[in-house]
Amino acid sequence: MTMNKAVWIQMGQGLFCVGLLVAGLAGLSGCASKMAGVGPSDSGVEMLTASDEPDARRRARIRLELAVGYFEQGQTTIALDELKQSIAADPTFGEAYNLRGLIYMRLNDFRFAEESFRKALSINPQNSNVVHNLGWLFCQQARYPESLLFFSQALSNPQYGERAKTLMAQGLCQIRAGRTADAELSLLKSYEFDAGNPITAYNLATLLFQRGDFVRAQFYVRRLNNSELANAESLWLGIKVERRMDNRDATLQLATQLQRRFPQSREAASYQRSSFDE
Repeated sequence: MTMNKAVWIQMGQGLFCVGLLVAGLAGLSGCASKMAGVGPSDSGVEMLTASDEPDARRRARIRLELAVGYFEQGQTTIALDELKQSIAADPTFGEAYNLRGLIYMRLNDFRFAEESFRKALSINPQNSNVVHNLGWLFCQQARYPESLLFFSQALSNPQYGERAKTLMAQGLCQIRAGRTADAELSLLKSYEFDAGNPITAYNLATLLFQRGDFVRAQFYVRRLNNSELANAESLWLGIKVERRMDNRDATLQLATQLQRRFPQSREAASYQRSSFDE
């Protein structure tokens, strides 16, 4: 998935690209391919090949692929219509229920989202991608104990291939729940698996900054700001970190970037007011 710098603003408040937080759909491309479904290594079920795929499953899969495309384009109503046809063709196709859950989650229809995810799990209880998605759904509803239980369940599967994503989501949910020490550990583990994830880096640097560990916060936010994924929030955090460490040249350099690249941002306005404690 291509990371859009404008998408992951307000990371410290827990608003971020959903595509980074929900689990992947094997065999389909694009952002939705990182959002829905299950790969063969996660499911514990042998993947069907073209030669032995039943006709009903083939028709269901084609409809699912169409639904993914519409979902990527934000055409949720059409995507849901395609999923209805996918499920009608093969009611045992768990990936279709998983994607339906993601669509309802996007629509903030949490009841139907949960119903869809649970249906997918009833078909394949070992699908850690769906377990993860249920955990994230519960986090959106501030159902933190349930959320963290599902994240832990997903991570307990030794075949699960999306550990970095689940650890990141777990850390973000722990931040919301006020469990900052646990969140730091989760984000550190996630960073070990995927050091290039900007949301992990930003939130980890923020936690370290908030507890006064400026040297370690500098390490993570500098790596982020030296990449193409830097945005107004990460530059502003970098400014505050460098300022606390009395690195005037680095502070000025970051401030120049912030004002040049994001002149209309809230962070640029805060810098102009010298509101470093906002």
